[in-house]
Amino acid sequence: MQDRVKLGVVMDPIQHIHPEKDTSLALLLEAQERDFELFYLEPKDLSLRYGIAWGNTRPLTVHGDLNNWYSLDSPIAQPLDQLNVILMRVDPPISLNYFYLTYILEHAEQNGVLVMNSPQGLREANEKLFATHFPQCMPPTLVSCSIPSIKTFIEEHETTIIKPLDGMGGDRIFKCHYADPNLTSLLEVLTEHQTQMIMIQQYIPAIQEGDKRIFLLDGEPLPYALSRIPPADDFRANLAIGGSSVGAELTDRDIWICEQI
Repeated sequence: MQDRVKLGVVMDPIQHIHPEKDTSLALLLEAQERDFELFYLEPKDLSLRYGIAWGNTRPLTVHGDLNNWYSLDSPIAQPLDQLNVILMRVDPPISLNYFYLTYILEHAEQNGVLVMNSPQGLREANEKLFATHFPQCMPPTLVSCSIPSIKTFIEEHETTIIKPLDGMGGDRIFKCHYADPNLTSLLEVLTEHQTQMIMIQQYIPAIQEGDKRIFLLDGEPLPYALSRIPPADDFRANLAIGGSSVGAELTDRDIWICEQI
């Protein structure tokens, strides 16, 4: 009889997730359906002892009930290499503590645990900056903390989107026009007086038709994407702030973008 796969998940407090849309919960439900043995950890549960990654793991059971989606058993302190797989699912913003967490997980990876995503990849592939390796797929984009440079860029493109490099879920994303009287003050806040890099992009009106999350399996895109539609009173399509979602068939350009990447 084959041993059960032991899967650990490092995530933000599970009691605070939104179960109706949380991808981590969906992954855990599917893993449990496949008879994986689940273990739950928060970042504070990880440590490094004499070069060995340890975790204060708690056996986890998940449920498809939006009012009661998990249950936890008593903690088990064990080296992380006792697990077969670890899902790293801690949300941004990316902090120094997040980076330290990846270094601990790297020790587990070196001892044979499959860590997803790779700790090194998490450090190197910033969620916003990684896309700049494919400028042919992007709208005009500037990354800078210089307010004069940013204002020149905004003047050139008139309406832009400004976002931090470490956020998620639509947090601190602004749609700005060059003539906005609050522009200088906003840039002072977002760049922390020209000490913090931010991303500025030309606004694409087609966002009102939805943005797409395309899923690839072994490098090949699935034929349908998740298209997120902004609410009527907002330009952001993030589900966390009220966007809706529909299935959308991939266009030729979508497939081209996947080929570029």
